[in-house]
Amino acid sequence: MRLLSICLLIAGIFFCAEGNAQVSFKSEYIGKSGYWYMPSGDKPSERIGNSEGSAIVWQGNANIPFYLKKNENGHPTAWGVGIGGAYASLNNRNFTDNMVSEIMNLQFGIFHLRPLNDKWSMMASVGMGIYAPFTELSNIRYKNVLGSAGVIFIRHLKPNLDIGGGLAVNSTFGYPMVFPALYLNWSYEGKFKVNVSLSEGMDLSAGYNFNDYFALSLAFEMNGQMALLEKDGKDVMFTHQYLVTGLRSEIKFGQTGLSMPVMAGINAYRPAYYSDRTLKGMFATNNDFYFSVSPYASVGIRYGF
Repeated sequence: MRLLSICLLIAGIFFCAEGNAQVSFKSEYIGKSGYWYMPSGDKPSERIGNSEGSAIVWQGNANIPFYLKKNENGHPTAWGVGIGGAYASLNNRNFTDNMVSEIMNLQFGIFHLRPLNDKWSMMASVGMGIYAPFTELSNIRYKNVLGSAGVIFIRHLKPNLDIGGGLAVNSTFGYPMVFPALYLNWSYEGKFKVNVSLSEGMDLSAGYNFNDYFALSLAFEMNGQMALLEKDGKDVMFTHQYLVTGLRSEIKFGQTGLSMPVMAGINAYRPAYYSDRTLKGMFATNNDFYFSVSPYASVGIRYGF
């Protein structure tokens, strides 16, 4: 599951591929469950005493283009800013080791999107983020800040299907490190609708549009937060991720561009662990700690204009 960590590291570097202005807010609740350790090899997972935890997450994102022009194929040339933030409150109980109890993530970046020809576009972004185990801005230090940049080349295979790849760079390990970056956006919109998006985290859904005001989908999402801190005299990274699935209803407010997604289901897997801020630490097999299955619910609001 180390792929999840890599996805989290490059999340937030790239912004809205359509170039349109979008604002979204979401509140999530992850219910209480036990804390487990997954040994390497074929050994079964082990429950860690009576340790358990739940979480509440608030997050918001805004992509605001200050220049936008579309060509005859509908592919945009855009310059804009992306702003994102998340706060996770982790309610951990009965832990013998100190666990992170709150995470604040803030990101800011500038993005550029332009068509190269009829079939290809290029998307680039540069920015910075704050990843801290506290909310006091006065306590932020250099070790809590990451710089990031990236470029992706997008192939427009069909009007509803874009795939792409490129490189993302950030300073997670204290020096610039290059990661591969993937992009996928496919959707089918009619009475039945399907959406597959890997542009910001992961969002997979299949559902039905009952009318212009209501839709219901079976959805699968991956999201998470990260904190950079010092533990036992070493610079470490605390990773909190969750894979959730369930029914997601979407209430649409006419043609205003405003909608309200509401989801109820289960958290299928919620890794929460420390790792050294090194490439070796990211792929270490001695830190596979996670919270087991628990209830999940979220409510959000989105506005596109």
